[in-house]
Amino acid sequence: MTLAPESERSPQRDPLMWLAVLRGLLDRPLASYYLLLASSGLLLVIGLAMVFSATNVRAHFDGNSYSVIVQQVGAAVIGLAAFWICQRLPRRTFRALAPTAVIITLILLLIMDGLALLHASGVLPQPRIGPVHSETLWLYLGPVQLQPSELAKFALVLWGADVLTRKGRRVVHWRELVMPLFPAVGMLFVLVGYTDLGSMLCLVILFVGLLWAAGVPLRFFGMMLGAALIGIAGLIMAPGKSQYRSARFGSFFQSDAEIVKCVKDQCYQAKQGLLAIADGGWFGVGLGKGRLTWGWLPSAHNDFIFAVIAEELGVVGCLVVLTLFAVLAYSGMRIARRVTDPFRRMAACAVTLWLVGQAFINIGGVVKLLPITGLPLPFISDGGTALVVTLAAVGMLASFARAEPDASAALHARPPAKWAQLVWAPLPPLPAPARPADVESTEQRSVNA
Repeated sequence: MTLAPESERSPQRDPLMWLAVLRGLLDRPLASYYLLLASSGLLLVIGLAMVFSATNVRAHFDGNSYSVIVQQVGAAVIGLAAFWICQRLPRRTFRALAPTAVIITLILLLIMDGLALLHASGVLPQPRIGPVHSETLWLYLGPVQLQPSELAKFALVLWGADVLTRKGRRVVHWRELVMPLFPAVGMLFVLVGYTDLGSMLCLVILFVGLLWAAGVPLRFFGMMLGAALIGIAGLIMAPGKSQYRSARFGSFFQSDAEIVKCVKDQCYQAKQGLLAIADGGWFGVGLGKGRLTWGWLPSAHNDFIFAVIAEELGVVGCLVVLTLFAVLAYSGMRIARRVTDPFRRMAACAVTLWLVGQAFINIGGVVKLLPITGLPLPFISDGGTALVVTLAAVGMLASFARAEPDASAALHARPPAKWAQLVWAPLPPLPAPARPADVESTEQRSVNA
């Protein structure tokens, strides 16, 4: 039997044809932008569905099955508004807002940690002064409830990228990193880590991303890693925090068999999470049909929502979520690689590592690859402040994606209608032609790194 000529072969049977089609789609000017919108949008939809599934039974016994999901939908609406605003803002606005964002965040963290510390030392009977009080990771300013550690992530991205952009090629010298970057960042780490060690780890990850994208020599990272480990050990033993943090780290070193047999409080959450993953199988028990929705797992709608996904949607549902985060990671790093402005490059790299790193820490804690830290799963876990800040950061990434040289040129070549620019996003600036000195400095930073 003879083979058909190559011109007569079916394209559906030729995998190289599909690879060529995929490569052609990825080569399109706005591919980064659409991949970012698709991955983050699908993760948001999955998150809203899973929050409702994880909370409707317990909320029903509290009087309203829709009470939690209504709050999360409200946060999603605010977050989408923040996304819309951030994708319309130019680079200079982000840089102008950076110092104010850091100052406000530090003030909020000082208030929250100060109240918690005064309560832990016995000075205050409750962590409250008038209408201002703190509760675990939350700060209440009268009727306003927010989580300062989530604001700190976005603030550090903006301020750190702005400072490193101003320093330019001087970042290869240690003394240039000492002032003002390291003292302010160190204080931010301590203030966040006192109440939220998991968020501090996210700050470390995104700060490393900032320094890496700025071209800081690799020899500096070893010293910073040692300082970070010492700081984490100190925060684990912080007054009022050492007991439950030590218990969480202790449960991580137990075997799966020991955790399943465990009846103690410190490993109960890990036990129920592993049992839920085992019950899910390949396709899960069905959306809304998991036993975790009946209150078997503490914080099922927050930091352990991936266990709910594993039980109700199975391995297939978990792979869908992981694939979407992989697409998000690819899109963010693609944006960071393609933009020419150093501020955009550093901020895009930091935001991508923050979101993907936080997802890795959360999922790793659920499946027992990492200690449990209490971090929410981006886009998916219940939490208003986290969702709003995440969508705002993705909006900034979308703004950067439209500013890629190829994307900007394509948008200017065939500009959308005026009403579309007014309703959605204005045209990005045309890329400036690269100067020989800029090309030479970029190559030199690559050699130094």
